[in-house]
Formats: sequence, structure tokens, C-alpha cells
Amino acid sequence: MTGLVIKNTGFWYTVLADDGTVHDCKVKGNFRLRGIRSTNPVAVGDRVVVCEAGGASWITEIEERRNYVIRKASNLSKQSSIIAANVDQAMLIVTVNHPVTSTTFIDRFLASAEAYRVPVVLVFNKLDLLDADELHYLDMLRTLYDTVGYDSVSISAVTGSGMDTLRSMLDGKVTLFSGNSGVGKSTIINRFVPDACLRTADISDAHNQGMHTTTFSEMIRLPQSDNAWIIDTPGIRGFGTFDIERSELTSYFKEIFRFSHDCRFSDCTHTHEPGCAVIKAVEEHYIAQSRYQSYLSMLEDKDDGKYRA
Repeated sequence: MTGLVIKNTGFWYTVLADDGTVHDCKVKGNFRLRGIRSTNPVAVGDRVVVCEAGGASWITEIEERRNYVIRKASNLSKQSSIIAANVDQAMLIVTVNHPVTSTTFIDRFLASAEAYRVPVVLVFNKLDLLDADELHYLDMLRTLYDTVGYDSVSISAVTGSGMDTLRSMLDGKVTLFSGNSGVGKSTIINRFVPDACLRTADISDAHNQGMHTTTFSEMIRLPQSDNAWIIDTPGIRGFGTFDIERSELTSYFKEIFRFSHDCRFSDCTHTHEPGCAVIKAVEEHYIAQSRYQSYLSMLEDKDDGKYRA
């Protein structure tokens, strides 16, 4: 039988079969022999083939993926972690404060999503907790990313501000929710799907960081909507990029790619070369310094193999 992987708890996968039945499955070990360097060879959102044997259900084959979102496994530098597969869009939940989401984290996520053809919407949450200066900074960030070419929306999952706009963007789509721990993914989902009853937790006062409340990935069907799903994932503090070649990186920063066509050298790395149109654009403020620094940090990943938050 064939079906959709809707939950991954580490060792078990829940598959919604095409006939509507639900099966708890394990993975046959031969997936490890196919060159898949991943901590989770099967991901939520995968279409799979399931066989019954010995009184158990086994995933024996993964159908070809349309796309996926992947990051470097935080403690295994040569392995990856596939966050989700076959998504129509990703929504990166961002908070200016409580906790702070760094622009480096945002840019790493955006570049990785570009590499695997996943459209991203930036969702700025916790409007209700921000003072005037923080709201001004939020507006500046939205302007920056809107100029680059990314859609964004500002919301408060607590007061409901902006939630109708966000809800309308989910209709008919499979949407990955991702972001740092504590940014409010579970609170947002609970408002849209009250029956989900996802756990939430307060922010750590000592470090202004979120606590992990979601421990596994799961697809949640949106009520009163045709074929709309949210993929809830555990919060992540760092986003190590995986399997992006140095020569390709420019292509995943939209504005850097646009200016790169005017560089003197076709193999320009935009770090030191004479006649570099990208460096000139940074100096003249056509490219944001924060975006350029994120690009440089990802080049460093390729140089020293380090995992960076």
C-alpha cells in the first residue's frame, strides 16, 4: 500500500494510507545503504510504500520527493536532518524579542530553502510584547525582506492580531512551520487547530530563549479547509547549512545574485576581488550589511566545516 508520513517520533513513523487507514511503521534498514547521509532517511511529508510482514508494518520505499527542507545535524557534521518533504511553502516564525531571532538564522534558513525550491513566508510573531523601538525594528526587517523578495506578515498569536491574514495563506497548501524554540509555533497552531492541544512553555528569563516543547515532527490537518496541512517541527536554535557548494551559494541570496551579473570575474566570490559589483552594492547600501555578513558566514562553513548558530 502507499501513503503519507504524518508523524515521525524517531523510531516510529505514522503513515496515513491512501485508503484512510493509519499505520505505525518502522523503516527497513537498507535505507542506510543507499547513500542517504541523514539522521532520518524518512521524513514527515514523504510519500512511501508500506508492506506488512511478521505482524508489523514496514516502510520499504520512498517515492521521489518534490522538494525538502534540510539542515546539518547539530552534533554530526557529516550528516543531515531532513525537516520535512513535499511542502508547498515554509513559514519561518520569527520574534524580534522574547526570544530574539537573529538575522543570520533567518538568512541561513532562506538560503537553504532557496536551494531546495521551497517558497518561504516570514511570520513575525509576538507583536503584543514589543515596545515602540522593537516595533520600529520589526518594520525595518519586514521592509528589508520584502525588498529582497520575501512575503511577510506580522501577528500576535495571543491577541489574534494578523491571524486571519495568516490563516488565509494556509488554504489548500502543505505548510512547514519552523523557527527557534519559543517563537510561538505551537501557540499559533493551537489557535488554528484547537484539538491539536500542543504543549507550550514560557521563555527562560535567564537567557531569553525558548524551551523545547515539540519533540517530534507531525502533519496536522487544518479543519474546514481542503487538503491543507501544517507540519509542526521541534524548535531549532542553529541552522547549519548542508550540501550547498561554495560556487552555488550566490544563487541562494536573491539580491546578491542579481548584482553578481555585473562583477568583473565570472567566478567572483564577492569577498575581495577587484571589480566586484556585490561589494560595491553593499558599500552603497543596495545590499543590506546583515545579509552580506550572513553570506560570508556561510562561505566560512564551507571553509572550516564548522556548525554555526
